[in-house]
Amino acid sequence: MNVERNFPSGSPARGAMAVSRRQALKAGSLGLAALILPRLSRGESPAGKPKPVAGITTAWYPTSHADVLLGKILEGYDHAGGPGPQLSLPALFLDEVHPNDIGLARAKKHNVALAKTIEECITLGTGSVAVEGVLLIGELGNYPRNAKGQICYPRPRMFEDVVATFRKYKKVVPVFNDKHLAYNWHNSRWIYDTAVEMRIPFMAGSSLPVFWRDPPLWLPMGGEIEEAMAIGYSDLDSYGFHTMEALQCQLERRKGGETGVKSVQTLRGEEVWKAEKEGRWSRDLYDAIMATFPEKSRGKPEEKLGQGEFVFIEYRDGTRATLANLGNNDEWGIAARLKGHDKPLACRYYGLYHEGLPVFANQLRAIERMILTGKPSYPVERTLLTTGIIDAAVTSRFEFHRRLETPHLAEIRYPAGDYPFPEGKPRRGG
Repeated sequence: MNVERNFPSGSPARGAMAVSRRQALKAGSLGLAALILPRLSRGESPAGKPKPVAGITTAWYPTSHADVLLGKILEGYDHAGGPGPQLSLPALFLDEVHPNDIGLARAKKHNVALAKTIEECITLGTGSVAVEGVLLIGELGNYPRNAKGQICYPRPRMFEDVVATFRKYKKVVPVFNDKHLAYNWHNSRWIYDTAVEMRIPFMAGSSLPVFWRDPPLWLPMGGEIEEAMAIGYSDLDSYGFHTMEALQCQLERRKGGETGVKSVQTLRGEEVWKAEKEGRWSRDLYDAIMATFPEKSRGKPEEKLGQGEFVFIEYRDGTRATLANLGNNDEWGIAARLKGHDKPLACRYYGLYHEGLPVFANQLRAIERMILTGKPSYPVERTLLTTGIIDAAVTSRFEFHRRLETPHLAEIRYPAGDYPFPEGKPRRGG
């Protein structure tokens, strides 16, 4: 498949308060020249020794994506010096310095070299690929939005620099790409196709699939799902992606595995209630999810919709799904109706606001497993599909809520798999 590549030209936009990388590096770099490590091939690290990874990120401030992942490598799963992953962070590439930046201080405290380029971050100044994994966290920071409201994070540019380094030194290592593959479809497909072509062990996506669940629901493997719903909140492009991943990690367990998506449509306001009368979404699924939420967070859709939207998704195998992105909400949850069952199965996803952000430790354990074994902990095709669904939903909203046929998503198929939590099944309560 030929995929058009359309990267933002030049450097990303900066806010008035953002510090240039040149200023930051001049002030805080520890210097790569002094950091010389032996060439490492996959599996060559001595038993029990942390494997070095390159940290490539847009911005690092408290509770940012860089903080909840890279911060755990440096300061333990609890961010307080406790146990952490079998990974080390010898170098960091920071694309911009946020007004509330803590990345520079973390780098100085832990003797992490500040790389001037992504190539330097991966080679550590050795003239070869000197890390055993790459964490690409192209989320958050000061970047422009396009006409559809999508933030143009530089994941494609960063990924292109990663693979250029792999090609130059003729070696690949596992790569984790945080959240979307890219903000739009054609860049996302290019990233996926490139990873496949180069045989890069590759993972991506949201932390929601490894959040805690109450009750600890796993839809049955091989179950026949007639209809499903996910409830989420905030911006459709950013938080709606989390909601879609929470739903997809359950739907991919259905009979026949993932078969692809036929169409996507976004509706708002009165059109949502009209769609309910037409049978396009079921209030009993909505109510089942709300019943799992804390009492203070419950409410009827008429009260909760606000400026949000419903996204209607048709899968090729006939499965119907609805993403309810509510304007007046602060919880995530999913529900599904299985064939032959009157009562939906439902659960809440939670753990975002717990001290030490422990649910992100689950995500980091999954990344660690891939770096230690060279095998992804769950399929990147999940995120290729969810990225495409959210891009189509944003496009539908932009084009006056037009129903979009999605033949490019109909070809994304992958087998059902049991992808357990790295630390076992999620805990209950909270």
